[in-house]
Amino acid sequence: MCYSTAMNQRITVETQVNAPLEVVWSFWTGTKHIEVWNAASKDWYTPQAINNLKIGGRFTYRMEARDGSSGFDFAGTYTTIVPNEKIEYKLDDGRVVRIDFIPENGMVSIVETFEPETIHSLDMQRVGWQTILDSFKAYTEKNSKQGFLSGVKKLFTR
Repeated sequence: MCYSTAMNQRITVETQVNAPLEVVWSFWTGTKHIEVWNAASKDWYTPQAINNLKIGGRFTYRMEARDGSSGFDFAGTYTTIVPNEKIEYKLDDGRVVRIDFIPENGMVSIVETFEPETIHSLDMQRVGWQTILDSFKAYTEKNSKQGFLSGVKKLFTR
């Protein structure tokens, strides 16, 4: 599907994740994690994520409706990667996305800015991307704490 970009517009979504920066980065970029958190609703899922995290590397997240009625590849090429700090990429339709990871008071703010396409309303795009970001936050906070508590328990059961 070919999309055109809304002229000179950007949409920004953001959240604050209560987890260490290294965990946030790992959960954001790890394919097995992406396949769990990358969905805008319970009706959708990501059955496969491929992620070659390097400048010039490609990513493809296959997104599908759970009922099998539709699906698409969310794909692009990385243009900037600063580990634990910033990711920029160009989607296959030409739009540009930037994600900043900002440590603040023991938490990590994620600020994601993207160029909207012109098929769906700006509000629908903002809500969709924010919902996926909120899914990431919930998944990361739940799983980073479980991992931490599991490690602490192992220390005291030796």
